[in-house]
Amino acid sequence: QVQVVESGGGLVQAGGSLRLSCAASERTFSNYGMGWFRQAPGKEREFVAGIRWSGGIINYANSVKGRFTISGDSAKNTVYLQMNSVKPEDTAVYHCAATTRYGGSWDIDRMDYWGKGTLVTVSS
Repeated sequence: QVQVVESGGGLVQAGGSLRLSCAASERTFSNYGMGWFRQAPGKEREFVAGIRWSGGIINYANSVKGRFTISGDSAKNTVYLQMNSVKPEDTAVYHCAATTRYGGSWDIDRMDYWGKGTLVTVSS
């Protein structure tokens, strides 16, 4: 059973930075990509950033472009999210997820393994 574990959340002031980390426990599953999603109180879970290991293709949600950077190591099944210039609207539980599907969109339904999430709170 693949376990996905996030870390690095916490309280940060607006304009500050935070780095989230994620690791998938099982190294033998067909991991074609990993991504970050977030869910704010009362809102649906949304895509933040993702990386597909084949070709190193990276995608970002428009709301975080230029502020967040995703990186990772496919051999270690780890992914990171560097969050800079954070805003109060970035407050959410951030979930890491892995997909065994090659290509396609970053729809929530296409992700196969999920972490429980780490809370990021941005104060104004």
